[in-house]
Formats: sequence, structure tokens, C-alpha cells
Amino acid sequence: MAGAVLGAAAGAALGAVAARLAYAAFRRRPPLLTAKAQGDAKAQGDGKARGDGKAADRYWTRTNHRGEPVTLLEGPALVAGAGAAVALVPGVPGRVRAAALLAGTGSGILGAYDDVFGTATSKGFKGHLSALARGEVTSGAVKILGVGATGLAAAALTPRDGRRAVRTLDTLADGALIAGSANLANLFDLRPGRAVKAGMLAGVPLLAASLTSHRRGAAVLAAIPLGAAAALLPEDLGERAMLGDAGANALGALLGLAATARLGRAGRLTALGAVAALTLASEKVSFTKVIAGNRVLNRLDMLGRRPVES
Repeated sequence: MAGAVLGAAAGAALGAVAARLAYAAFRRRPPLLTAKAQGDAKAQGDGKARGDGKAADRYWTRTNHRGEPVTLLEGPALVAGAGAAVALVPGVPGRVRAAALLAGTGSGILGAYDDVFGTATSKGFKGHLSALARGEVTSGAVKILGVGATGLAAAALTPRDGRRAVRTLDTLADGALIAGSANLANLFDLRPGRAVKAGMLAGVPLLAASLTSHRRGAAVLAAIPLGAAAALLPEDLGERAMLGDAGANALGALLGLAATARLGRAGRLTALGAVAALTLASEKVSFTKVIAGNRVLNRLDMLGRRPVES
């Protein structure tokens, strides 16, 4: 167990430090994702081609539920921090390391694409897939399909035993769990700190179970995103920043991958069923209203946040 504890501690510390360094760097020089954004910055005369200054920052600024501006740079910081920790933490098998880099970084980049180019014309799985059926390719549809592909590819990289048919079915289920977890985390990113708290509620028991069962790889995979998210939580709760699609996708995908590494087949299928049920419920029910209507959930949701204005 000592090896698993040390590995998890190293992963959490690396994730936390790297995420804070990345956030500070991105606040000084916000990244621009595209040539179009760089061209806009140059044309407006208030940003350089590489993306510093106010022009770049506008691409990463959104209005929160209070009508106040917040930055989305918390998301890229989590993606970069967790990615650096995955690359540097010792004792993780090569294929598992590659799977984590693909799941976290891939889903984070796709989320960042939707953060910058997304519109409110289509929302949720139903909205984006309906638009796709009409021949309209939305940024959300690109993200959904891309996150699904990265989740499947990450699952395929994970070592597994058994007959080929069984391995194939396990890969498909695990890929769906990774991608579904990425999407579900994003559904909670509607209030300050909520997505991080939801990630901790799922990730801390997963980490504890990995430690008690001496699963070093699973423990490290769970600890890295938890460390990165915890380090950025003060910015989120202070309503200075939010995860956005980039950060929420990466957080959920990495925790989903950790679940595939720790849980048996029955546990993974149960987790997949829960993720699918919550995702389907989100199409009909407002999570915010459900949380506000439950005393325990509302107290947890408000923990560390500014009071709601009456």
C-alpha cells in the first residue's frame, strides 16, 4: 500500500503545482487557438500574433450566472497541469500513461475548441445530434464525436486480459465510460466549484478504493486530476474563473479512465449505467433546480461560494 500512497501523493502534488503554474502563465499570456483569432487580434491592434493582451483574453472570457465576467483559462490550466503530471509521475506503465494523456489532453483540447467556437443555438446531446442530422455540424457535435473517439482510443490502449470478443466489448464499454464521464462533468459546470466538487465526490472514494486494494496505477490516475482541480478550486469558488468544457471534460475523462483501471466489469458497467442515466436526465431535468431543492445538496453546492443575491 505504501507504494500506491506515495504514487498518489506524487501525482496529486505534481498535478496541483503544474496546474497553478499553467494558470499563472495563461493569465499572463492567454493562448489563442486559431489563425482567425490571431488575425482578429492583429487587425484590432490590441494583441500580438502569439496571443497576449486584451484581444486574446476576450476569447477566454464569459459571463457567469451573476452576469459578471469570468475567465475560462482555469480549464486549459487543468488540462496542461494534469497532462504534465501524467507525463512526469513515476511508476505508471507506458500504455496507461499514453491512455491518460490521450483521454485528458484530447478531451480537453476538444472542449477548448467548443469553449471558443461554441454557440447557444444547440445544447445537449439531443440538440447537437439533431443539428447534425439536419446537416449542420456544430462545435458541440465535433466535441461529442471527438471525445467519444478519444475515450475509445484511450480504452483500447489500456492492457486487458480475456478472449478477443470479451476484450472488444470491454473496450467499447470502457470507452463509453471515459467519454460519458467527460461529458457528465461538463454538465455540472454551471455554478462556481460545482464540477470540481462533483469530481471530488466521485474521485475521492475511487482513490481510497484504489489505495486499499494496492492499485498504484489507478490511484495515480485518480490523484492527478483531483490534485489539479483542488489547486484551482479557489479561483472557481471566488468566481474569478471556471473550468469550461476544456477543464470539465479533462477532469471527467481522467476520472473515468481511473474507474476503468480500478473497477471490475460489474462495477464499470454499473458506473456506465449511472453516467448514462444522469446524462439522459439532464435533457429533461435541471440539475441546478434539483440541487437547490435539496437541503444537503444545496449546502454542499454553496460551500465556499459567495451567497446568492436575493
